[in-house]
Amino acid sequence: MINMEQMAQARWGQKPGRTLGWLVAWAWTIIAGGGGLGLIITRGPLPLTNGWFALFSGISACPFTAWLLKKYDGITIPGWARFVIAVLIIVIGRLVLKIEGPGHCAFGPPRHESSSSRKEAVGQAKGDCPSLSHA
Repeated sequence: MINMEQMAQARWGQKPGRTLGWLVAWAWTIIAGGGGLGLIITRGPLPLTNGWFALFSGISACPFTAWLLKKYDGITIPGWARFVIAVLIIVIGRLVLKIEGPGHCAFGPPRHESSSSRKEAVGQAKGDCPSLSHA
C-alpha cells in the first residue's frame, strides 16, 4: 500500500512540472494570442494568415480555456494535448502562408516595384485590397 509520505513525495515531484507547464501555457497565450490579436487589429482581418492562426493557437493553449471547457462542458484536455494543438495550429498557419504567399494588402507593397505595382501600393494605402477585388 502507498502511505501518505509516498503520496506527498509524488505530488512534490509533479508540482514543479505542472507549474512550469502552466507558466509556458500562459506565456504562449500572451505571446501568440496577443500577437495574433495585435496583427488583426493593426493590419486588418484579411487575409486569414494575418494573425488568426496565432490567435487561435494562443486560445487553444490558454489554461483559462481549459478551465472553461472542464467547468461548463466536462471536457478535460491535458496540458500536453493543448500544447500539441497550439503548435499544430501555428504550423498549419505557417504552411498556409508558405503556400499562399504573403497577402498583398497585409504586408505592404511588393518588393520589386514597377509603375503598375506602385499604383497597387497606392490603392493598398487607401484600403483597397487587390487580392479581394478578383474574388
